[in-house]
Amino acid sequence: MTVTVLMADDHPIVRQGLKHLLEAESDLKIVGEASDGLEAVQLTEKFRPDILIVDLMMPGLNGLEVVRHVKERSPSTCCIVLSMQSADVYVVEALKAGALAYVLKETGPSELVNAVQQVVAGNRYLSPRLSERLIDVLLQKTEELTLDPYETLTNREREIMQMAAEGMTASTIAKRLSISPRTAELHRGRMMKKLGLNNQTDLIRYALKRGILPLDN
Repeated sequence: MTVTVLMADDHPIVRQGLKHLLEAESDLKIVGEASDGLEAVQLTEKFRPDILIVDLMMPGLNGLEVVRHVKERSPSTCCIVLSMQSADVYVVEALKAGALAYVLKETGPSELVNAVQQVVAGNRYLSPRLSERLIDVLLQKTEELTLDPYETLTNREREIMQMAAEGMTASTIAKRLSISPRTAELHRGRMMKKLGLNNQTDLIRYALKRGILPLDN
């Protein structure tokens, strides 16, 4: 059986390497490549791949939000997060979002192929450096906490949050999402209110803290 794969990473050289690696497997077929989060969601809806391999830090829409969108719009697509980020909080958030595997970019090429095979077989996969036991504990603790204000945001508000944090104007956001600038402003205002943020500086700090923007930006 041929397994269809969509790759999403904002670095062309990474996508080329992944393509070379995966196409060496006779049962894997690359059906598309995305360079940002919004494109990843759009191409997933278009191709309905068996597997989506997505980077965590993506422009337009971060990897966690991509996974959330994909699980709603293409439930049969299994998501694998491929990331440089090894902190437990990122792994926990990825699993909560619906990812079935979390693979570190620092690992050997065969590990990603193994992750794909495990996910296709219906299993969850984490890089050996990541403790499955610790992840289970963190997931349990996370569920016991009070409601995170971020969880109250709509998908649209999350999209606009990242774009606004990246410095996009209301007009630019409106154009990318095919909505009016006024609507973009309204969504931004609701998002800021829900999160208790007062200005752009607060928004950027929040996005950095949540891992929505990379710390090296």
